[in-house]
Amino acid sequence: MSIVHLEKIGLSGNVTEKMIEDEIIKNPSILGLGDLVLIERQRIQPTSGRLDLLLQDPDTQRRYEVEIQLGDTDESHIIRTIEYWDTERKRYPQYDHCAVIVAENITARFFNVISLFNGSIPLIAIKMEARKVGDNIGLSFVTILEEINLGTDDQNEKLEITDRNYWINKRGSKETVEMADKLIDFINEFSVGHKPNYTKFYIGLMNNEQINNFTQFIPRRNRLNVEIKLPFSQEIQDKIEENGLDMGYDNRYNKAYRLRLAPKDVSSHKEFLKDLLRKAYENSK
Repeated sequence: MSIVHLEKIGLSGNVTEKMIEDEIIKNPSILGLGDLVLIERQRIQPTSGRLDLLLQDPDTQRRYEVEIQLGDTDESHIIRTIEYWDTERKRYPQYDHCAVIVAENITARFFNVISLFNGSIPLIAIKMEARKVGDNIGLSFVTILEEINLGTDDQNEKLEITDRNYWINKRGSKETVEMADKLIDFINEFSVGHKPNYTKFYIGLMNNEQINNFTQFIPRRNRLNVEIKLPFSQEIQDKIEENGLDMGYDNRYNKAYRLRLAPKDVSSHKEFLKDLLRKAYENSK
């Protein structure tokens, strides 16, 4: 057995983006992201443009928005990739989404730009190369920028403990902190003993000196943000919309519904909110 040197060649002029897409579709694992399956090729976007490839992990249901570019990556490639990722995650919040840039050459300048986004946007950069193998061309894909996985505060670090006055005077208001009190009262109607745990970033929950943040509260001046940790459910989302509540879904970190409540919402939707809190509590056990 002998070692053979394979000549590196440029992609432009030798292969097309369509040819690369074809090879990835045949075997998505060549990207190094796992055993993915194709959801759609050249997926039309509601605003404009087409996403090159939409791939999904059949085990975790995570979706990858993949954009391919021959030659050097540039501003439009980066912006387009992020725009498509953002569109897809808003259209299908029940899935976790990750943007993937695949380019022949990611220059130092744009590597630095991409690195700035990484951490706030789930982003992976993959460099592709072509080598001559006889009369054929071999492709290789190397991940040069991994997604940064961020942990939640209550899992990975000891949070700075504050108090009620901190949230009333510095972050929220007396009215919005009292809204959190009312929601904790709702919780105690079906599971007694829960008390607020005031940290620097949110008001969590304690019961018998044990932290159980199945719900977190972030008082603002004129509203209360409530994070209710539940797996995504179309039924729950439909009910939230039917109740006219302002919401989003965090599918990346906490797997939670994020409600933005006005003062009137707590009393107007008491039974619905209590039911959501009960579901989150039961899901946490």
